[in-house]
Amino acid sequence: MASVDTLLHIAPYTVRLRSPFAAVQRHLDTFYADVPRGGAQDFVDFDLQVLPARGARRWWHPQARFLLDGEEPFFPLPADQAAPLFEWGMNWCVAQRPLGQLVMHAAVVAQGGDALMMPGFPGAGKSTLCASLVMKAGWRLLSDELAILDPGRGALLPHPRPISLKNASIDIVRAFPGAHLGPVFRDTRKGDITHAAAPAASQRQAGQPACVRWVVFPRFEPGTAPRLEAVSRAEAFVLISEQSFNRERMGAVGFDALCALLTGASCFEMVYGSTDDALALVSQVTGSRVPGMAP
Repeated sequence: MASVDTLLHIAPYTVRLRSPFAAVQRHLDTFYADVPRGGAQDFVDFDLQVLPARGARRWWHPQARFLLDGEEPFFPLPADQAAPLFEWGMNWCVAQRPLGQLVMHAAVVAQGGDALMMPGFPGAGKSTLCASLVMKAGWRLLSDELAILDPGRGALLPHPRPISLKNASIDIVRAFPGAHLGPVFRDTRKGDITHAAAPAASQRQAGQPACVRWVVFPRFEPGTAPRLEAVSRAEAFVLISEQSFNRERMGAVGFDALCALLTGASCFEMVYGSTDDALALVSQVTGSRVPGMAP
């Protein structure tokens, strides 16, 4: 098996990753080839390992283990899921060790310095909508999964990584112009999953924060007519708090940071039955044009 031992500058963090799995090396080659590498002098935020299971189990039921700083925070997964285990483990690290940042469960895209934040519960369709905005409408990807707020700057920090897709979303996104998807992993705990590469332009702009100008709570309902409703900032605060991993732990700093994030933001709930409907509603909210769609 190919052995991985590398330092990756996955903005805004530096990650050391070690693994003997060839699938992990292929994953890095596919999705992180242009991510800057670090050196021995760099401070490491997350020291990660994706390792085979120990003992007799490794022979009759091969598994992959995820370790952070030598500790194993959750149970192993089948060895053929070693690559997505790295992505899931990274999400866990950012959510559980936010290093002074407020971390929320939301997709984030931007135009220039203006960010569109899309919080949502699992199944709301935010990753598919995020991929639509990035690949069909030219928005910059900050993250499809984690909104990372720097309280000192009052801005969201880019964290461009592969967009996680599952089940029916896979074929939808595969048809988007410029979409580059990796292998499909079947029968995971989330069903069938794959990843879509973050655009190179988004990775090049990973050092450029953005301030939230719009908050949209998306909800995909097949066959439904598109619907857009304004949401008060007070209601948005409550809904985002429910999707925050550490606001309560951050106390007054987290409270004030979330209040500041919503100051001046326009907030909406959006229900849609297709990606084209969703793009049209986002265009209505932000005043942006979607290439190839009538004004």
